Amino acid sequence: MYLDDLSTPCALVDLDRLEANAQRMAEKARRLGVRLRPHVKTHKCVEAARIQTADAFGGITVSTLAEARAFAAGGFTDITYAVPVAPRKIAEAANLNDEIDALNILVDHLDTVRAVEETAASRSTVLPVFLEVDCGGGRTGVDPESEATRALARRLAESTVIDFRGLLTHAGHSYLTRNRSEAFETACEERNVMATLAAELRDLGLEFREVSVGATPTMRAIDDLTGVTEVRPGNYIFFDAFQSTIGSCETDEIAFSVLATVISVHPEHDRAVIDAGAVALSKDPGPTHVNPDCGFGVPVALEDQHPLPGLRLTALTQEHGTLSGPGVEALRPGTRIRIVPNHSCLAAACFESYHVLRGTEVVDEWRPVKGW
Repeated sequence: MYLDDLSTPCALVDLDRLEANAQRMAEKARRLGVRLRPHVKTHKCVEAARIQTADAFGGITVSTLAEARAFAAGGFTDITYAVPVAPRKIAEAANLNDEIDALNILVDHLDTVRAVEETAASRSTVLPVFLEVDCGGGRTGVDPESEATRALARRLAESTVIDFRGLLTHAGHSYLTRNRSEAFETACEERNVMATLAAELRDLGLEFREVSVGATPTMRAIDDLTGVTEVRPGNYIFFDAFQSTIGSCETDEIAFSVLATVISVHPEHDRAVIDAGAVALSKDPGPTHVNPDCGFGVPVALEDQHPLPGLRLTALTQEHGTLSGPGVEALRPGTRIRIVPNHSCLAAACFESYHVLRGTEVVDEWRPVKGW
């Protein structure tokens, strides 16, 4: 099967680019002296994760327990569930932890710690736990400056039913940067916050092994990770229009796109419509802090994937995408193009499977994990 044989809309993965992205990140992790624990939520596919971990120690990061179960079934035995665990999900997490080497869970509140201890004690087991730290993103995680954080870390370190693995953070605010230089500053902040807190906790006599950081923009920018033991970037395996705009990647490194067909053309109204809408691309607005007119993705050529001049994806409804600009005049019903989505993680999650390509030949079909 070849690219021309595929029905639209469908998800495409450029395997050559994906493999190069995986190798590049693995080499950087080795160069910086840290372990690479890739976040697999971007693709949710065992096949892609095996490529990512081929040159790494084999640990992965997931965002749902459904992912954790599927990847454990696929042979991954060291998994970090990288959102604060909901108390009602602790028992389910503990079940999987019993089956593999480790399912590391996250906490950032005393009530959750108590719930973890109660579950572990009731099962006569020890559960591996990270303390999540807010390094500036303002989403989840404890305040690194707070005395309550030190008290919570001590509670974890001294617990008889918790294996305190260490500190973990995610610099989500790195997506608000506008270029590689700003991402570098955020990466340094992420590293410094975590290294400083880790040193202070160890000075208090607390013992733990890991200091875990990571986001694609920060990992692409950073050149020194002193004080850090592991990194968890995820989007780098696919990249997308957002990452390209903020300088995290080049356009020829983007490995994920959505194949679409033009179904209506009206140059007199500066409009053409494709059969890929919000349920194929998501409605992520993209890097509007850099380019307010970025649209909902980048239209690119079918084979060489170069951006198509004079075309913007200006609107999405459920099943339709609207293209505008002078390039509309060159389109006809039946014309096939690719769209590089603003956010590949969200767009990929819209599909039941991905068509994996080498050039224009379909060499495999991957099916991502669904559910929570």
